[in-house]
Amino acid sequence: MIRALFLTSRPLSWVNTAYPFAAAYVLATGRVDATLVVGTLFFLVPYNLAMYGINDVFDYESDLRNPRKGGVEGALLQPRYHRLTLWLSGLVALPFVVYLVVVGDPLSWLVLAVSLFAVVAYSAKGLRFKERPFLDSITSSTHFVSPAVYALVLVDAEWTPVTVAVMVAFFLWGAASQAFGAVQDVLPDRDAGIGSIATVIGPRATTRLAIAAYLVAGALLLLLPWPGILAAALAVPYALNAAPWWNVTEEESETANRGWRRFLWLNFATGFLVTMLLIAGALLG
Repeated sequence: MIRALFLTSRPLSWVNTAYPFAAAYVLATGRVDATLVVGTLFFLVPYNLAMYGINDVFDYESDLRNPRKGGVEGALLQPRYHRLTLWLSGLVALPFVVYLVVVGDPLSWLVLAVSLFAVVAYSAKGLRFKERPFLDSITSSTHFVSPAVYALVLVDAEWTPVTVAVMVAFFLWGAASQAFGAVQDVLPDRDAGIGSIATVIGPRATTRLAIAAYLVAGALLLLLPWPGILAAALAVPYALNAAPWWNVTEEESETANRGWRRFLWLNFATGFLVTMLLIAGALLG
């Protein structure tokens, strides 16, 4: 059971939600305090357990048809764990959410509510935003951008044009990543009757849209002051990673899994380089 829940929470993706919150919080406040620790821990594990746990419960039937499931790219959660996963997803997150509500204000509550709603709405029966083309990419990106937005609102940070540009760039990166990830699942999604951006506009158009979104995200980062402007170059590897599937057909769509696997590790290299840029910016500032 513990192993199943661990795999369900997607440990490789924990940092993708915890890091944006922690980085935004520290950059805005310059301090390390209890709220930083609690918020980072929340977006590290409970948030991901809820997001992916709900997904694995309601996607079980389609996951059975997907050869990618059953490892680091997604657990194949057995039905006997479904009810327990849903209960634990809520119970583990509850004390963290209560703390964050207590230390926050109405605006931060709203942002946190949007973030949690996106977690549920993406997969839960009756909502299933993941089956609504384009809304699937928007909701998925919200999963990763909202922790950073929440941190900024929580500490009442100033929203400068540069801050807005960074958040928009981050959002485009997230939407592009979800869209490219959907390419590899076109065939199993069609078999399961699941809609996605890739099943609607096709894997070729989806890949090209993702590449364009990566490059626009990089262009927005050119608005950053030195040395942050160097972050613009970090969008290029993502575009190059997807580029081999520029002309991909439906029959070849599953081969995009190679690019997706590289994407998972590319995130760690990018996170390291972003951290170095943040440190350099703090030293120079």
